Formats: sequence, structure tokens, C-alpha cells
Amino acid sequence: MLRADLFTIKPMQAINLVAMNEAVSAVKSLWPQAKPKLGIILGSGWGGAIEGFAVKESLPYGKIPNLGKAGAPGHAGQLIHAELNGTEIFIFQGRRHLYEGEGWTPVVLPVWILKQFGAQTVLLTNASGGIRDGLRPGTLMAIEDHINLLGGNPLAGLHNASFGDRFPDQTAVYDHDLRQALIAAGADASGVYLATSGPTFETPAEIRAFRALGADAVGMSTVPEAIFANALGLKVAGLSCVCNWAAGLGDEKLSGADVIRTANEAMPRMRTALRQFTGNVFN
Repeated sequence: MLRADLFTIKPMQAINLVAMNEAVSAVKSLWPQAKPKLGIILGSGWGGAIEGFAVKESLPYGKIPNLGKAGAPGHAGQLIHAELNGTEIFIFQGRRHLYEGEGWTPVVLPVWILKQFGAQTVLLTNASGGIRDGLRPGTLMAIEDHINLLGGNPLAGLHNASFGDRFPDQTAVYDHDLRQALIAAGADASGVYLATSGPTFETPAEIRAFRALGADAVGMSTVPEAIFANALGLKVAGLSCVCNWAAGLGDEKLSGADVIRTANEAMPRMRTALRQFTGNVFN
């Protein structure tokens, strides 16, 4: 018989407010004067997209209590205090994923830090697999809505009033005006993003099912942060770099290395999109 204590992965562990506030206190002790207007969370392949932003200071995730080292390839794992044309920004260069088995707290912690520092807007980026015809590798897709197939919700558990309403409305998680700003900044299309828990890529049968559900692209992130940020009252934008055809729609086997390669090829456009978006919204 398997012993219960062998099961140490707790992906549905409720958000730990004490742990999150410890992280906020640590960052505020180092950067007491920081007042970011915008937060950017950089997903797989996006780490180099902040070229052109003026870096004021940086902080490795290991020095932020309860955030922890980013476990996915291509995630540098540092918080950058930056500025672009007078706009103060916190950039999380890499994210934590639910499949890493540490629960919801490190996944949504960057959003909580942004909220406590007074930021009002967050841009979530990711790499995805294209499902809809026309979303070829290298396409930039502004997220207009999402489908949560992670198997859980970060707001599950005892309700904490500091997280907003118990039953947050999800009609418009992704702000319409911010989405238009992304399109003006160079996004090629908009669409629906579907999140699975990972870490496996999806099967062809799953992709056929996701297409029937109305998904345009698929990945393993972003939705928890979007749900939490929306509940906290932040304006949310999402931008996905389609890095491969989803399973069964292309000729090649899927790999993380191919995701990074495609993102590198699209990097000039990704950099331009981030700079233009920031300018469109704040200048």
C-alpha cells in the first residue's frame, strides 16, 4: 500500500496570504520608493523582449520569500524595476507554473506584489500552440478570453476579503481597451487562450476537443494570474506568442526547445510590441 506522505505535490493548495505578504515586505524593504504603474509577467521565450527598457535595479526570485526559482526553461527568474519613457514598471522575468507542484501561492504572487505596490495594470505574456487556422508559429495573439482547464481555481478555499468578491465576474477578464492597444502595438490577431495544467503537451484528441470548445491557442499558464488580477481589480492584458502548431496540426513532435527557438525568431516583433503597448497605454 502506498503511504499518504509520498504524495507531496499539492497543486490545489489554497493561496497563503501570510506567505505573499512576507514577499511584499521583502521587496518593499529593498525598493521602498518604487511606484510601478504597470506590471509585465514574461512567459516562456519572452525573457529578452524587454530590450529598450531602462533597468533601474533587479532582484533574483530566490531573494523574494515564497516565490522560488522559476522551474521552466527560458525563465530567468528575476524581478526587474524598470522604466520606459517615464513609466515605472515591474517586470517579472519568468513565472512559476502550477505543474511545478508548489500550489497557487507562487503562481499568483507576482500579481499580489503588483497590487500592493499600487500598479493598476498587468500585461501577461506566454508561449502557446496554435489551434485556429491562421495562427501560425510566430504569430502574436492578443488574448480576448480564456478557458480554464487547469483542474482548479486559485480563488478556491476559504474566502479572503482582500482578494475581492467571493464570486468575481468573468465577463471581461481581459480589458477591451488594453487589447486594442496590443493590436495597435503589433499583435496580429486576437483569440481565446485555453490553459491546461501541463507539463505534458496536449494530445491530438485533446486539441480536437479544445477546438470544438472555441479555443484558438493552448498553453500551461496565464489563466491563474488573470483570474487573480481581475479579482483584485487590476486591468488585465494578455499577449501570446504562438510558437508551434498544437498537437496533430503540424508535422513535428513538440518540444520546449522548439518553443524557445520560435520565440527567438519572433523576438524583434515581441520587443516592439512591448514598447509600443507601454507607450500606447501610458503616454
